[in-house]
Amino acid sequence: MTLLGHDDAWHQWRDAMGGGRMHHAWLLAGRKGVGKASFALAAARELVGASPGQENHPDIHWLTHGPKDDKEERKRADGKPFELARSIRIAQIRALQQRLTTRPTAGSRRAIVIDPSDDLERNAANALLKSLEEPPVGTFFLLVAHSPARLLPTIRSRCRVLRFPTVESDQMDRLLAELAPAADMATREAAIAASAGSPGAALSFVQLELGQAAGLMRRILDQGDPDFSQRGKLAAAIGGRPDRARLQAILDLARAALSERLDTGGDPRPLIEAHSEMVRLSAEQPTYNFDAGLLAMEIGTLLARVSAASERANG
Repeated sequence: MTLLGHDDAWHQWRDAMGGGRMHHAWLLAGRKGVGKASFALAAARELVGASPGQENHPDIHWLTHGPKDDKEERKRADGKPFELARSIRIAQIRALQQRLTTRPTAGSRRAIVIDPSDDLERNAANALLKSLEEPPVGTFFLLVAHSPARLLPTIRSRCRVLRFPTVESDQMDRLLAELAPAADMATREAAIAASAGSPGAALSFVQLELGQAAGLMRRILDQGDPDFSQRGKLAAAIGGRPDRARLQAILDLARAALSERLDTGGDPRPLIEAHSEMVRLSAEQPTYNFDAGLLAMEIGTLLARVSAASERANG
């Protein structure tokens, strides 16, 4: 499947490969889920001349989050599921730099993909900067970044930027109809609204079956929830023990539902306040162990307040 919105990036990449001097560091910037990592892998394969169907190539090095600690490292070594660290650490960069002291294995080029580079811890970013300042011959860096502003300015300044745009709603709808034909229209619409132009995020929403939750959120915004019944249904739709991915998707969905109301006129302040609270909850969600039922009540209450404010303004 051809990923949407990559034509310009491919044009720039292949034009550079065909030129006399190719830049040694590339920053792949765009929302999470628009296919930057898939592009990085495909571009790296072209760069090193990987054979069709070759799964692993000795001159493509992929760096991402490692195990959280020694205990999780042992789980990985045993082939068991393991918990990831929240950042890419300096030890990983140091180990990579040791490999860069040798020449490429199969040819004259090698590719280093760091995904996501904006999750480098500070010391790791400073260590990487030294390699970008004095890149080994034949070594090319592809830095995937969902939030490029989080990278050191000195790293950004040494990279050529490839921007990956978000996808229009009509294109997204066709893509979801192709990849998730069992999803109904309401589910697709909710996924498109919550994904903010990211195909990967939209597909995740569909797979998480969040159409019912999206409908309940819209109902609370439209009608309020004076007897708390809709909040109870929202808690049931979220589930008793959802994983972090599902909780994050629910929060993204609530933020999207609020954003849709910003274009309807009226006093925007209640919407902005509720949206700010949703952003705060989203930032806390990866760290805190939220109780799903209480989180559903908090989301529902924020939506109900917006509904009540809208009724007062219209009345």
